[in-house]
Amino acid sequence: MISLVFPGQGSQYIGMAKDFFDNFELVKNLFDKAEKLSNLPLKKLCFEGPIEELTQTINLQVCLTITNIACYEVLKSELEKRNIEISFVSGHSLGEYSALYAAKVLSLEDTLTAVKERGRLMDEEGKKSASAMYAIIGFPLRDLEDLVKSAEDTVVVANYNSPKQFVISGKVPAVDKVAEKVKNLGGKIVKLKVSAGFHSPLMKEAEVKFNKILDSLYWNDPVIPFVSNITGKEETSGTIIKELMKKQITSSVHWINCVEYMYNKGVRIFVEVGPKKVLSGLISQILEGKEFHCYNIENSETLENFLKSI
Repeated sequence: MISLVFPGQGSQYIGMAKDFFDNFELVKNLFDKAEKLSNLPLKKLCFEGPIEELTQTINLQVCLTITNIACYEVLKSELEKRNIEISFVSGHSLGEYSALYAAKVLSLEDTLTAVKERGRLMDEEGKKSASAMYAIIGFPLRDLEDLVKSAEDTVVVANYNSPKQFVISGKVPAVDKVAEKVKNLGGKIVKLKVSAGFHSPLMKEAEVKFNKILDSLYWNDPVIPFVSNITGKEETSGTIIKELMKKQITSSVHWINCVEYMYNKGVRIFVEVGPKKVLSGLISQILEGKEFHCYNIENSETLENFLKSI
């Protein structure tokens, strides 16, 4: 069984999707359509940058999503030629919207509307109060949860990425102090280059505004089983998925549960659809010692390598 997984913020680089754009007419058409729908210079941002503009939340969420979708459309056309079916789709944080597009829960127009507004609202919220996120590497979860509980202000475990990597999110200076304690106790910390403390209660105002956007979209039941970051399991109703996505900005990302769920259902091939191999690395940590394969699809070379292997 094959699962497609879609990356979120942090996977971007200048030149992403350029190879597919140059070689596939369907990707050219997709970018043209997406530029009209989003009213953003997506080709310039993705292919030329500068990186400072690409990484602005307000631009990045649309750029990364259209890159993921471009990679997916190329892969899909190749899999259809070979009559290969996909068993599950899932995405990490922002990547969930690419997965919802792949599962036909949302149309291209509704997907881009959602991520553009999501980026705008999260960016706005980030400017209101000082907050931050830290990756915590090689530190026991139980000890981290104890530190988070004893924080003097809002701090949460925002991402359960792998048994070796978690992300904390919260108000400054409380989140800085928790990170410093982790470091003093022997854990590794990396401050993330994000504009705010996402996946935490600090995003509540953005969430309330965003819910009105989500209510205006048309939600279909998925044609490919969709595994949710919030529940960590398959969701089969478009209506339920909409309600889950309404909570996504303030909820933790349960990526470990998503991967384990798909593995326990029989998935042995995970294909990361989009730039870089961030999720492949996390999946390898989650399923360490088990039998599985990870591939990524981001250009003609990686596509060819994957197709040769199946």
